[in-house]
Amino acid sequence: MRVHNIKVLDVFADDILSGIKSFEVRFNDRMYQTGDIINYTVVDDVGKMVEHPLSKKYFQITFVLSGWGLKEEYVAFAQKMLEEEEANNALYLL
Repeated sequence: MRVHNIKVLDVFADDILSGIKSFEVRFNDRMYQTGDIINYTVVDDVGKMVEHPLSKKYFQITFVLSGWGLKEEYVAFAQKMLEEEEANNALYLL
């Protein structure tokens, strides 16, 4: 299990935080795996960090899909937001 600190555009931050957007499609340069933890840094369209509550939350990857119509070297992963205690336990185990 690993922690991935990844950037996300601010236009998607509210939908991720609310659970409406429960997946990501990403270039798989980090070798994403089920069980890995995601922490987002919210940025604007020029890459400048934006203060957003999403940045204080942790998500766990629950499923990783590769192939099946995705461009080579890309994955789609499902994620669920961890409660604070779950996140603390997961990060402690690392």
